[in-house]
This record gives sequence, C-alpha cells and structure tokens, in this order.
Amino acid sequence: MPKKSIQLSIAEQTPAVGGVAAVDKALSLLAIFRKGETALTLSDLAERTAMHKSTCLRLLASLQHAHFIQRTQDGNYALGREVSRLQGIYMTGFALAEIVYPVLQDLVKQTKESAAYSVIQGAGQEAQRLCLYRVHSDQMLRDHIREGDLLPLGRGAGGRVLLAFSDLAALNYKPTSTEAKQLAKIKADGYFAAIGDRSPDLAGISAPVFKPNGALAASLTLTMPSSRYSEKHISTVLAAADALSQQIL
Repeated sequence: MPKKSIQLSIAEQTPAVGGVAAVDKALSLLAIFRKGETALTLSDLAERTAMHKSTCLRLLASLQHAHFIQRTQDGNYALGREVSRLQGIYMTGFALAEIVYPVLQDLVKQTKESAAYSVIQGAGQEAQRLCLYRVHSDQMLRDHIREGDLLPLGRGAGGRVLLAFSDLAALNYKPTSTEAKQLAKIKADGYFAAIGDRSPDLAGISAPVFKPNGALAASLTLTMPSSRYSEKHISTVLAAADALSQQIL
C-alpha cells in the first residue's frame, strides 16, 4: 500500500473550521486559476494545489458535472460556464444595490419610516417574500425586518403586491377566490396599503417595481407602526417605485 504523502495540500493547510475537506479541496482547484490563464494541465493543477493527480481527477469530475470546470480540446482544464453565471449574478447584485439603496434612503429620509425592496423566493404555495434590501427608520419604534429575512407571500403589503403583479400561473400559486379579488384590486390600484395585514401593530404601503420589459422586478414597501400610518405616504412610495422602475435592468 502506497504511503500517504506527508505534504499537506493547500486546502489541508487552511481548512474551513467545521467544513468538509473534499469541498475545500474542490474549491482550491478553482481558486488556483490566475488572471490571464485560460486553461491548466492536470500537472499544473496537482502541483499548485499539492494534491495527487488521482485526487484532482476525482474532484475535477464533480466540478465538470456541475459545469464549474470544462475540458478543452487539447485535454486541459478551464473554468466552466457556471463560474461565469455566478459572476454575472454577483456583479448584478452590486449594481442593483447601488441603484436601490439611494432610493430607499431617500424614501426613509422623506417619511421617517423604514423601507424595503423585496422579491419572490421559491414557487407554488411554498413561495415566500425575501427582503433583499432594507433601510431602517431612525425611530425607536419600528418594524425590525432585516435583509435576508423570509416573510409570508400571502400577507403584508409587500407580499400582496408581489402576488398581484406576478404571473400566478408561472409561479404555480393558486389564490383563493377572496384573495384573487383582492389581488385584482391591488393591480388596478397600482399599490397596496393596509394596517395590521401582517401584524396588528404594523402598517405598510407597497408598490411594484418593474423591469424595462414590463415584468415585475420587486416590491418597494414602506413599513411603520400602525399608530403612525398616514395615507400621505402613498404618493411618495409610488414615486420611489417609479424611480426604481426607470433604473432597474
């Protein structure tokens, strides 16, 4: 039986605490690509990661299967299309944040209330509302939803707006007859405002944000304690949603 090499691989030198060793090793294969390199040989990969070629081959098979690595015509290894897809999402996220945050901040400054930008996460009756961006009011009494929180899609101003302006068939969401009537009214009004819809102590005003092709991008929602609800904020929310719709790609 061959002796195990006493040389530690790059991944073994800096393992993730509580992580999975095989994942660390697979990720190290992706991380060793350098700027300007289009492809690497198996020998390059093994030497740089300090792993046996046989180990590299097994990891590369999984990475190829998931399209993080691809084989070139000459048999070398290059980064795959999945890396490009994730990079696009990563860059879009930064670009989107640069657009959304100023609008949310301005909305909070005008109203003194909290504002959120939410999208649909999942599909069917299990679909939820994901708070993607959030700017809090400076007031101590406020809604404490945070970025990354998942909320019911069928309750709350932001959730109802997302449903009202979505393709429910494509979403595989089946509203009740009462809910369908309410969603139709929201779509006709162009916004939704309510007190106590998600929580008895909270109120919300929400309007849709659209992409250039007319498809729904998100809901823009202003939240506040029920005691501070004011209809005068409706026009402000609508203006902010319209401003975002002109910038979202």
